[in-house]
Amino acid sequence: MRLSSCLYQYFNEYLPRIKGTSIQSIKAYRQTFSLLLHFLADHHSIKVKSLKIEHLSADAVLSFLYHLETHRKNTVQTRNNRLAVIKSLAKMIRFMHPDKKHIAQTILNIPQKRAQKRLMGFLYPKEIMKVFNAVDLKKKEGMRDFTILHLLYDSGARASEIATLRFDYFDPENETIAVLGKGNRYRMINLWPRTASLISDYIINYRVDPIPLYGHRLFINQRKRELTRHGINKICRKHLAKALPAKRLKGLSPAHCFRHSCAVNMLTSGSPVSDIKNRLGHQSIESTMIYLQLDLSRKRDIQKKFIEYTESKVKPDSKVDELIGWLNSVEILAWLDSL
Repeated sequence: MRLSSCLYQYFNEYLPRIKGTSIQSIKAYRQTFSLLLHFLADHHSIKVKSLKIEHLSADAVLSFLYHLETHRKNTVQTRNNRLAVIKSLAKMIRFMHPDKKHIAQTILNIPQKRAQKRLMGFLYPKEIMKVFNAVDLKKKEGMRDFTILHLLYDSGARASEIATLRFDYFDPENETIAVLGKGNRYRMINLWPRTASLISDYIINYRVDPIPLYGHRLFINQRKRELTRHGINKICRKHLAKALPAKRLKGLSPAHCFRHSCAVNMLTSGSPVSDIKNRLGHQSIESTMIYLQLDLSRKRDIQKKFIEYTESKVKPDSKVDELIGWLNSVEILAWLDSL
């Protein structure tokens, strides 16, 4: 059986119909097999269309993984992620083509490579406040960015989860928001009063009217389209750079550091690990246990002041509203002049 036919079956039938894999995951898997096919063709000195399942041997896969690390300079984590994708294909081969299960099993037996784990990149409450204060609310997109940063820290959601929030996921009356996470699993998150009031204020006063195609999205970019995961990271990177020194930014993932900070804040507040797991949407409790290894001794007064801040409501600022209104009117006048 040709490997190309096997891949067609994998992407068109196994992933979407049998496993129910998300579109984002399928797109990520395609990159792995694009690299793998070209490597196998060179490795066996044949054309891509001539590759067969037998060419996908354990030795060939190991050579591919070595190629990723040495020639493409990929990290061990990236190497392990590529291997996990290839093992997913092996599971399909074992399930749908039992006569080839011996090939699949040799691939599934390949172990993950051990790697040195990086330090947990999180922010302390004082640093979080500096980031919040770094947002220029006089700018047109200021209130949107301010709201997103608060929501990231409060919810512990991933950047992709914030980007795909629907308009109707937010319940202002009960101060909750539904988040669609990995594996198409929803989780309901109770928000801090301040975060809920910020979202309500953003929706009523500052949300840009989107193109009809993106009207269901909560957060809209300057082009009146939905924000992407990369857009969320760009927003975080911009305000982190304003608030913190360059040395402190090393090792911090722009949006993910807010997720880690949320978990650390919950842990220091006395929340059980199960609550942290549910809030962050971890599939396994083992993913949450890494936070128990941190030394979290901090001053109580800092924690108390921050709790008071999150429980406060947003006070409307007429000066900011007037300035934003003036900027919007300038845009309208410029548009009229162009007609």
